[in-house]
Amino acid sequence: MEDEYEHLRESQIDSTSVFRGSLLDVRCDRVRLPNGGTCLREYVKHQGAAVVIAQRADQRLLFVRQYRYPLQRPFLELPAGKIDPGETPADTARRELREETGYVAEQWRHLGVMHPCVGYSDERIEIFLASNVQRCSPRELDDNEFIDVFTMSLAEALEAAREGRITDAKTLSGLFWAEKVLDSGW
Repeated sequence: MEDEYEHLRESQIDSTSVFRGSLLDVRCDRVRLPNGGTCLREYVKHQGAAVVIAQRADQRLLFVRQYRYPLQRPFLELPAGKIDPGETPADTARRELREETGYVAEQWRHLGVMHPCVGYSDERIEIFLASNVQRCSPRELDDNEFIDVFTMSLAEALEAAREGRITDAKTLSGLFWAEKVLDSGW
């Protein structure tokens, strides 16, 4: 059966690496357009990431505050991190929660996926709910990580988003899921 969206498909003619670093792989591809024409598509390849909605037994959610150099300020975020080679998204979520916060969870549930920058990146972020999280160990931050850990209720976090204090895309998506799963029983 023919794909009903085939009329929108672009196909790669060739691809050039513009820059390859430890996090990003910037590409420039020449593509054939649906009308037969060609154009260039610049984009970033990314290994993917996992974000964790971590809920303690008292219903409060774990958050981190981290300075983000590109925007020159700290951000309020849900715990998250990139998927390492050979690692499953679920393993990434567990590892990042433990490393960034010192917490582990009794129950895990995969909620969905989000694509934060579809216009210029293939990045995907897998969204997980970690229930009944408990402090287990000291944090295991990387040498270049400086993170504050704190809690907020779901209502406080949604208010922070409404007020513009939370603007990080993965955190906003996570809060959407949290509201639906924790309050509406999705």
